[in-house]
Amino acid sequence: MIEKRSPGHFAGRNRYSGSGQQDASFEVLEGGRARVTGTLHFSTVSALLTAGVDAIDGGQATVIDLAGVTASDSSGLALLIEWLSVAKFNAKELRYENIPSQLQQLARLSEVEELLVPG
Repeated sequence: MIEKRSPGHFAGRNRYSGSGQQDASFEVLEGGRARVTGTLHFSTVSALLTAGVDAIDGGQATVIDLAGVTASDSSGLALLIEWLSVAKFNAKELRYENIPSQLQQLARLSEVEELLVPG
């Protein structure tokens, strides 16, 4: 479910049972900045995908801050790569800030680290 809370603010929230509640959100800030918070897992990334694509397409997200990401798996890494693909397809700039070490390690192991942090 994508919830538009105020102009330029999107939140993707998904919950699943099992190991507890998992939430993630995408928020558009001022100046082409956005932030992602919460857990990037299979259960949350589909909602975030749409919010991120809309913000990237609209030129509202050229920098995405990931400092608020508390956990991630490979689907979180796939989400970040997909957003980069969308930006490239639409000739938009996109970069990530404060990439959590867990995501950096996944990117390194998957040999895609240079996509997230261009040299």
